[in-house]
Amino acid sequence: MEQVCFEAVLDEKQMQKVASLAEDIWYEHYGRLLGEKQIAYMLEKFQSVSAIEEQQRHGYQYYLITYDGDAHGYIGLQPQGNTLFLSKLYLQKQARGKGIARQALDMMREICREKGLSSIYLTVNKHNSSKQVYEALGFKTTREEVTDIGNGFVMDDYIMEILIGE
Repeated sequence: MEQVCFEAVLDEKQMQKVASLAEDIWYEHYGRLLGEKQIAYMLEKFQSVSAIEEQQRHGYQYYLITYDGDAHGYIGLQPQGNTLFLSKLYLQKQARGKGIARQALDMMREICREKGLSSIYLTVNKHNSSKQVYEALGFKTTREEVTDIGNGFVMDDYIMEILIGE
């Protein structure tokens, strides 16, 4: 595997790539967990080009994850007070299990050090197998949260956190 690169998403072409990756990854990974209607709703609400643009206006930073010359995933981050919110870390199926999540965590730790942030937190669906990956990276579950996202759908999540320096 070539070196993994994290490319800042700055223009509409890159945002379209994120939206395309989101559609591929979400239907593959969440199909049985959430169902097609909720996935379609969430993609439009959270991962369309217009949603990404709006998030960036509110301080979110997106990065395409590339290796072997192609984008295979993306990250969405937002500094919040003294912490970094890991809003999105998604990889195509063929990119999982290659240590990319650990490299992404290293990149996020560096961002935290540069900005003087003390922790990284995320939300993960209670039935998402990715929770085990986050635990292996050192994240700890701090609480549970159910969020109404509209259209009759909710997100039933664990909140997980890792302190910088751990």
